[in-house]
Amino acid sequence: MNPHGGRSAGAATAPAANREVLLGFFGVFRYSRRAVQLVWETNRALLLAMALLTLAAGLLPAAVAWIGAQIVDAVVYARNAAGHNAVRVLRLVLLEGCLVAGVAGAQRGLSLCQALLRAQLGQRVNVMILEKALTLELQHFEDSEFYDKLTRARREASSRPLSLVMRTFGLTQNAISLLSYAVLLVRFSPWTMLVLLVAGLPAFVAEAKFSGDAFRLFRWRSPETRMQVYLETVLAREDHVKEVKLFGLGPRLLQRYRDIFTRLYREDRALAIRRDSWGFALSLLATATLYGAYAWIALSTIRERITLGQMTMYLLLFRQGQGAVSAILSAVGGMYEDNLYLSTLYEYLETPVTTPVGSAPRGPLPSDGVRFEHVSFTYPGAAEPALSDIDLHLTPGCSLALVGENGSGKTTLIKLLTRLYSPDSGRILIDGLPLPEWSEDALRARIGVIFQDFTRYQMLVGENVGAGDERYFEDEQRWHDAAEKGRAADFIQQLPRGYRTQLGKWFKDGQELSGGQWQKIALARAFMRIDADILVLDEPTAAMDARAEAEIFEHFRTLARDRITILISHRFSTVRMADQIAVLNYGRIIEKGSHEQLMAEGGHYAQLFALQARGYR
Repeated sequence: MNPHGGRSAGAATAPAANREVLLGFFGVFRYSRRAVQLVWETNRALLLAMALLTLAAGLLPAAVAWIGAQIVDAVVYARNAAGHNAVRVLRLVLLEGCLVAGVAGAQRGLSLCQALLRAQLGQRVNVMILEKALTLELQHFEDSEFYDKLTRARREASSRPLSLVMRTFGLTQNAISLLSYAVLLVRFSPWTMLVLLVAGLPAFVAEAKFSGDAFRLFRWRSPETRMQVYLETVLAREDHVKEVKLFGLGPRLLQRYRDIFTRLYREDRALAIRRDSWGFALSLLATATLYGAYAWIALSTIRERITLGQMTMYLLLFRQGQGAVSAILSAVGGMYEDNLYLSTLYEYLETPVTTPVGSAPRGPLPSDGVRFEHVSFTYPGAAEPALSDIDLHLTPGCSLALVGENGSGKTTLIKLLTRLYSPDSGRILIDGLPLPEWSEDALRARIGVIFQDFTRYQMLVGENVGAGDERYFEDEQRWHDAAEKGRAADFIQQLPRGYRTQLGKWFKDGQELSGGQWQKIALARAFMRIDADILVLDEPTAAMDARAEAEIFEHFRTLARDRITILISHRFSTVRMADQIAVLNYGRIIEKGSHEQLMAEGGHYAQLFALQARGYR
C-alpha cells in the first residue's frame, strides 16, 4: 500500500503486464497466417518444398527408431540361430542407413530453402517498409513517436517473418514426429506421453514470460536505440565530421554513445541472467524425468516385459520424444516472440494515411492564380499556431517575397501550398479550385520548389538535376537545358566527367561541390519542371554572396516572367525586386505591399530594411 492508501504502482501494473503476456500468448498464431502468406507470395516453390521436406523430416526419425529395434532383435536372434539370420540384419542396417540419409537430406534441404528465402523475404519486407514510407505524409516523419515505430519495424521485422514461418514448419515437423513416436510409445505405456508433456511445460511457461519481458524492453528503449544510431551518424559522416573535430565534440559524443550502451547492456544482462537461471533450474526437471523414464524402461526389460530391441527403441523414442516436446514448446514460445515483433511491422504498415480524393487535372479559372483564404494551421502537438488567418492572392506573372524572422511561418506556408500539410481552417485555391480537389500528380507538376535544406544526392550530377522531374530523370537534354537556366552549366562542364560525374564522397571518385555550386544544382533542379507555372525559392541561395543572389534572382525572374514566383530570403536587396512583399510575424501577415509602399509606411519592414542596410555602410 502507498502512503495514500492505494496500491503501489508495481502492484497495479503487474496484473496488467501478466494479462498482456496471456493475451499475447493466446494470440500466438495471429500473424502466423500472414507470415506464411507473405512467404507464399515471395516464393511458392520454396514454400511447397519446405512443406514436403518438413513432412519427411517428421516421419523418418520414428521409422529409424523402429528399424533400429528390429536390428537389435535380429542380431539377438541371429546369435541364437548360429548366424542363419545375418542377411536380414544387413538388409535392415542398409535400410536404416538409407533412412538416416533421408533425414539428413531433408534437414539439408530445409536449411537450403531457409537460406534462399532469408534473402528474398528480407528484401520483400524492406521493400514493403519503403513502399509504405512513400504513402506517408510529412507529419509522420516529423513525429518522434512515429520514428520510434519505424525504427522498431526496420530493426527486427525483416527477419521475423521467416523466423515465424520456420518455427511454424518446425512445430509441424516435431508434431508429426511426436505423433509417430506416440504410436510406438503407447504400446509401452499410455502414461509416457503425459509424462513427456508435463515435464516440458514449466520451462515453456517461463520462456514465454521472459519473451514478453524482452519485447516490452525492446519497445521501451526505441528512443535510446535511435539516439545511438544518430550518434554513429554524427561521428562517422563527412557532413558532420568538420564540426565534431573543430569543436572537439568527438570524445563527449563517444562517451554518450558508451553510456547508452552501458544502460542497455545492464538491462539485457539482468534479463539474460533471470532467463537462463530459470531455464537451467527447470531443465533439471526435464532431465530428472528423462532418467526416471530410463529407469522405468530398464526395469521393464529386466522383468522381461519388453525385448532388448524394444528397450533400445523406447529409450531412443523417449529421448527423441522429449526433444520433440521441448522443440514444440520452444517453437510456440518463439512464435509468440516473433508475433510480438511482427506486430511492430504491421503496426507500421497499417499506419492510417489520408487517401487523396481529388482527381481534377486543372482548375476552372486559369487566370485566377493562387489564393489563400483565411488559412490557419497548427503543427500536431504544438501549443501555438504556425499560421493564423492568412490571406493572399497571386496572379500569373506575379512575384511574391515572404519576409520575417525564423519561425514566423514562411516555410510552413509553402508546405501548405504544396499540400505536404492541410490547413486546419480556411482554404487554398489554384486556378479557382481548392487544393483537395486537385489530382496530386497534376498539382505537383504545377509547382517547382527548392527548399533551403534541399537534398544533396550522392548520385551523378545529371541525376541530381534530373531529380527535379522524375518523368525526365535520365533525359540528358533536359539536364543541359535546366543547368543552363540555373546557371550551373559552366562549372558542370569543368568537372572530370561533366554531367556523369559522381557527386559526394560516399562512393568511388566522388566530387564534392562548394555550397554555392550545390545551390546552383538545386536551382537547375527547379527548372526541370518546364510545365511548372508556380516556382518557389525557399532561401536556396543562402550560400551565395548578395551580388550573386541578386543576379540569380534577376535571371530567374526573367525566365519565369509568365509564372507565379514565391521567394523567401533574408536579403532585402533581393526581396525588393518582388512585385509584392508579405511580412510575417508569429504566423500572421502584419504588412503587405510593394517595396516602395512598405518603405513609405515606415513599419516593421522599413525597420528591418534600414537595419540591414546599415550593415553595408
